[in-house]
Amino acid sequence: MKILIATEKPFATKAVQQIKGIIESAGHEMLLLENYTDKSELLNAVANADAMIVRSDKVDAEVLNAAGNLKIVVRAGAGYDNVDIETATTNKVCVMNTPGQNSNAVAELVFGMLLYLVRSGFDGSTGSELKGKRLGLHAFGHIGKITANVANGFGMKVYAYSPSLAKNPELGKEYNVTAVKSPEELYDNSDIISLHMPNNAHTKASINYNLLSRLPDNGILINTARKEVINEDDLIRIMSERPKFKYATDIKLDKHNEVLDKLGNRYLASSKKCGAQTSEANINAGLAAANQIVKFFENGDETYRVNPK
Repeated sequence: MKILIATEKPFATKAVQQIKGIIESAGHEMLLLENYTDKSELLNAVANADAMIVRSDKVDAEVLNAAGNLKIVVRAGAGYDNVDIETATTNKVCVMNTPGQNSNAVAELVFGMLLYLVRSGFDGSTGSELKGKRLGLHAFGHIGKITANVANGFGMKVYAYSPSLAKNPELGKEYNVTAVKSPEELYDNSDIISLHMPNNAHTKASINYNLLSRLPDNGILINTARKEVINEDDLIRIMSERPKFKYATDIKLDKHNEVLDKLGNRYLASSKKCGAQTSEANINAGLAAANQIVKFFENGDETYRVNPK
């Protein structure tokens, strides 16, 4: 089988070498497309591929329809909204993600951003400490659990809202987290909110004025999830009304320049999405993707399938 690694933002060289080892030792051929600048390059590369590993690359209907032999796409990471699930299902292509492989990297980024904000961008002025602050985790999957552990180390009080917690209250006790019953209750009991939900029909633009207004005047919102879950106009409104409210993200707002000019260092956004941009996460996700493809071809293993058959 021909397995294409298609990454506009490449894996680390070490990761590519290890992925190649996994693929070739299983008797498959690895194709490599890195740093491509035009979609036509991807369309040409995928034409003969039986499988594909991507990162944040867009696998839309045009790409899927150009891939006549494609049987599986693995998104090296947790979120998979960059893959057209409907077309993949229609074309009988299995779509998988690699949950948990980037989790530690993203959780550490949350606290890197938090420390920057509470210390006023390290400009020498008086900041504040995280100890004793109330951290609300909006969703409690792999990343949320690690974030909770780090927050406990800082001496923070941790709250979380997630359907999984509602079904299993003992899970909260395991991570020293207070489970709440609704998003409203979470925001009412938090000084800082960290978002960890996927982008879907239920979460799109769900972080709105109603929720944000429940935070204190000097509240902080951290978004290492997806840009689409934010109601951007509502966020700008709350930050305009509350001169101490802060927002940090690794996904720029659509109105990035306008917000930066208006709000200054209360708004922090990285130049590119960087939650998974560590050498460790890079390797973990890439190797997991390769192993999942090998198992899929060996015995039909679809453990991490995210689309219906």
